[in-house]
Amino acid sequence: MSSFFRNPNILLSWKMFTVGTWLWVINPFMAYGSASSLMKSYYPEGMSEALIGNILYETLKGLHYLHQNGYIHRSVNGSHILISDEGLVSLSGLGHLYSMVRSGERAKVAYDFPNFSTAMLPWLSPELLRQDLYGYNVKSDIYSVGITACELATGRVPFMDMHRTQMLLQKLKGPPENPLYGTFPGEQSPMKISRSGVDSGIGESVVAASMTQTMTSDRLRTPSPRTFSPALQNLVEICLQQDPEKRVTAEQNCFRRPALKSSQQQSFLKV
Repeated sequence: MSSFFRNPNILLSWKMFTVGTWLWVINPFMAYGSASSLMKSYYPEGMSEALIGNILYETLKGLHYLHQNGYIHRSVNGSHILISDEGLVSLSGLGHLYSMVRSGERAKVAYDFPNFSTAMLPWLSPELLRQDLYGYNVKSDIYSVGITACELATGRVPFMDMHRTQMLLQKLKGPPENPLYGTFPGEQSPMKISRSGVDSGIGESVVAASMTQTMTSDRLRTPSPRTFSPALQNLVEICLQQDPEKRVTAEQNCFRRPALKSSQQQSFLKV
């Protein structure tokens, strides 16, 4: 599917072929691996806001491109955000992509529920999980961006350690507080490192594995609890609105949210 897209923020597949019963997919080399693996190796208690802003800004540009073309990504998370040695940020994980265009017309909502791994559940929006007659649309991806922001900022994934039924109920009624600070039932620490088990969207990354093996025991740690800027808190809150209509679009997030505006002038390699 990615071979049909022409956008630097969407991971391009160069070639696909079969050898016997194996399907091989050739993608560009992304030296830093995924944002999730980078965080676990270098920033186990969360990335700096400047780095988060840059990663999310580029991610939202990719989402804006998909949404403009009538697609919902449906699996946005840190492991599906890949980073090259030049600082290029690209979205992978297109296996659950859904086209809103049906019979030449663009539908307003989708009702399809993909066969997700349970590891993806924490990032999914309430309306997608609800599976009711109201359906969901591209704003579902914006909710996932909010959860990803928490993931990168704290080193943990909200809802990750909850039982699936408890997670569903909590998502449907809304979290009691901003997930940047809240400790959900079942978690041992508000700064617990996520063990999501979600792959990079193109299979297990050899790069990520080699980075983990060659890392020293030295880690950059941030005093706990962390204090986050009002801009980042606002970004998370606006992305995690229970009502999808109250969430801003990918384009509005890119160009109007203070947490991301400064990222437009910065290089990933400098932050």
